[in-house]
Formats: sequence, C-alpha cells, structure tokens
Amino acid sequence: MATGKKPSVTLALLDPNASDEPFPPVENAWEEPNGLLAFGGDLSPTRLINAYKSGIFPWYNPDEPIYWWSPNPRAVLFPELMQISKSLRKSMRNLNNKGYQIRFDSDFSNVVKSCATPRAQSAGTWISDVMHDAYFRLFKMGFAHSVEIWNGDNELVGGLYGVVSGGVFSGESMFSKERDVSKIAFVALAWHIQHWGFSVIDCQIENSHLTSMGVINISRKQYQQILNTCRYFNHESWIYQDDCDLAHWQPQRELDY
Repeated sequence: MATGKKPSVTLALLDPNASDEPFPPVENAWEEPNGLLAFGGDLSPTRLINAYKSGIFPWYNPDEPIYWWSPNPRAVLFPELMQISKSLRKSMRNLNNKGYQIRFDSDFSNVVKSCATPRAQSAGTWISDVMHDAYFRLFKMGFAHSVEIWNGDNELVGGLYGVVSGGVFSGESMFSKERDVSKIAFVALAWHIQHWGFSVIDCQIENSHLTSMGVINISRKQYQQILNTCRYFNHESWIYQDDCDLAHWQPQRELDY
C-alpha cells in the first residue's frame, strides 16, 4: 500500500506507546499513494477515535505496519442524494415479502468477520483479527456500529460496519452473501442517517458500486470542514427505527433502470 513516487514530505512515524499523540496535519498527506499520512502507532480506542475525528483512518495488510490515510478527494454520500434504482427497489420489496429483516448492532462481531472473508477476486483480506478486535472495542464503547440483513431463516446474509465521529458515519467495509443485500444495508444506513440528523456518510475512496448509489467526491478541505462543523453532534441518537419504509423512500433523484 505504501509504494509510489517519493513525496516532498517525510512520512510521520507514530509511537505505539503514545496513543494520545496528535496526528500530523492532513495537508501533509502524500499525493501518491493518495492520502498516505503516517505509519506505526497502534489501534487503541484513543488513537482510533482521534484519527476519525481528524479525518484519518487506518488501512494496511496484515504483513505491513499500520498505515494511516487521509485521501484527497474524499468519497462521501449525502443521504438526500442516495440513488435507488428500480431494480434495487424491487429487491427491497421482494426481500421484505420473504421475511428479511434489517437490524442494527445485533451481531457486530459477525459482520466484521464476514467482511473479512476473502472475495472471489481476492485471496486475502486487510481485516485481520487485530483489526476486528480494535473495532469491536469501539463498538462496545458506542463508537462503532453495524447494519445487518437477516433472511427469513435468521441467517446473517449481508451488512456493513463503520465508525461514528460527531455527525459523520465512516463506513469501513460491507459484505453480501445474496444479491443486493449489501446495497440494501447501505440504503438503510442512509435513511437512518438522514432521519437522525447526521451530515454525511464517509465512504473514504470511491468505487463503481458506491458511485452508482450516489456517492460523490469532495475535496479533503471540504470534508475537514464538515467534520469540524458537526464535531459536537450527539451520536447517541443512534437508535434503530423499525418503522422505516425503505421501499417507498424517495431521495432527491430516482433512476430509470
């Protein structure tokens, strides 16, 4: 992850014995690889919470040191810009008729482990046991959450997890064992984020899956401004409302396919 042309700023080395040390300014992040800011340190709750408050997140392979990132641009979803295709809306109606359920925080650990399962196009995963344990600690403290899709046989078939910092939800990873279920979890998250008064879902880096659902790029400076504006948002509003009607939710824009 750390390969690329030599930048003008020296990469910061974090002390693993000083969890409360400040991160370097995000403006110091490398352009290539995009957003690499620091390495080392640890995954203690104190450091992780400080990282997300600063617009920084860890991402590294199990055989690497911990790398810390603040990419520019930043991929985000403003919930009112969520795009729900007709085919996805049909999937939501079908699954609802089959007794599927959307749950929050009922099995956070299993969601992370499912996200860590190697995908068809990759033999490995960046979500190690150490990473799982670090985010599970955040979950127990109320800073990390999961969105889950359970089928009619009470089996977990899809979902996502992420970290709350002020009025921002930073998505970390998602998984899907059946068609469209991770997308439905993402729609459920967006619906609740909007109704709870959160500002944005941080998706970190764009991909085609996310952009098809309304994720856009904004500058690092814009993202930092959002973080600062909603820094004191009370995220204790994170209470699942089981009366949401996702199949009939009308975001700003509807797709024709």
